[in-house]
Amino acid sequence: MSLRVWKWQFWQQIVLSLVLGVTVGALLNNLGDGAKIAEDWLDPFGGVYTSLLKVVVVPLVFAAIVVSIGRLRGVSSVARLTGKTLGWFVVTSVIATAVGLAVALLTNPGQGLGKLASESVETEPVTWTQILKNLFPSNIVNAMAEGNVLGVVTFAVLFGAALVALGERGQRLTEIIDDVYLVMQKVVWWVVRLTPIGSFFLIGSVVATYGPSTLAPLAKFTGAIYLAVAIMLVVGYPALLAAVGRVSPLKFYRNTWPALQFAFVSSSSLATLPIAQKVQIERNGVQREYASFAQPLGATIKFDGCGAIYPAVAAVFVAQYTGVELGLGQYALIALAAIIGQLGTGGTPGPALVALTLTLTTVGLPLQAVGYLIAIDKVIDMARTTLNVAGQLTVPVLVARSEGLLDEKTFNAKPVELTSPEADEAKEETPAGKKELAGASA
Repeated sequence: MSLRVWKWQFWQQIVLSLVLGVTVGALLNNLGDGAKIAEDWLDPFGGVYTSLLKVVVVPLVFAAIVVSIGRLRGVSSVARLTGKTLGWFVVTSVIATAVGLAVALLTNPGQGLGKLASESVETEPVTWTQILKNLFPSNIVNAMAEGNVLGVVTFAVLFGAALVALGERGQRLTEIIDDVYLVMQKVVWWVVRLTPIGSFFLIGSVVATYGPSTLAPLAKFTGAIYLAVAIMLVVGYPALLAAVGRVSPLKFYRNTWPALQFAFVSSSSLATLPIAQKVQIERNGVQREYASFAQPLGATIKFDGCGAIYPAVAAVFVAQYTGVELGLGQYALIALAAIIGQLGTGGTPGPALVALTLTLTTVGLPLQAVGYLIAIDKVIDMARTTLNVAGQLTVPVLVARSEGLLDEKTFNAKPVELTSPEADEAKEETPAGKKELAGASA
């Protein structure tokens, strides 16, 4: 392997940055003042990287939805596609919630703990009216400024549908938004290529701040989350892909590895959207028109990690820690809150905390206990986000396979290199190449 790191493959660069980040973080933690050093020297640079990711999310999602609505005119049975996609979102969320509850009941993460030191946290009950307000904001500019991506998606769907209804007159503006979409893709890829540097600072900060001794009291809870995530990744999704999608789970994970790796590092489903959509089209072979619609939708309302497994395990943890007995009715409410609550958490800051607050409120558990889980949120957020993105990639493959919109030759072929500058330039040299690139999200 060449010593010139910048010549390495993208995934190799990320692995190296993770190893270096963990090593540096552990050394800083052993100095006794790792949190202060991380705050002064690591967090600012990691913050710049995450800010670059966040700043492009809203314009990217808006343009992606508007453009995808226009492209759906060429896809037959749009209503059936949408219904199937939403249906599988619900089914996989139910499965993930069941896995989370089963793991929590088997591991008992909240039993046998002494009094934990907790940070104060202000939580407010999440009502169904708030979810509706997220879906239908009164001011789209405020929604964009506040990061209410779910409201942006609703407006983008209406906007795109109106452009389609206008026919030729709407086509001109659609082409302009298509060009904006292409520009945002390029900006995102520039940021994505900074991932090895950004991940070094982000992972280093986590290890330097917390360290193994700080996490010891909540190790069982952390282990339960990672175990439930692993079960979904190793058993849940592969079983659906093999039995329903009739595709190889191993090839699916081989194809989607760049997106899952990026999700783990960035801890953001929306930030992973560009690379996830590129993976879906160019490696999994999902039809471009459908993937351009399903992937942004999934990144907005599909959270098996944050909205299903995490609140399920956390609710059992809080119940056991506070000595509250849960019955079958409460477990059913946890599942219901996990499914519906994902609509209200999409695109909001701290979606896992919002989902947990909704779940605890629905079941009647004390919100004060949420503070006990804040200290390890970043550690488990990496696993939650990885599962989020895995679910967002799995469902379109299942639907595309059932509707004949999956190119098996592309799915089974050797994966293309997503970060090759030469490939991007080749696509831009011809009008056909430009059209092909415009259909991808990165």
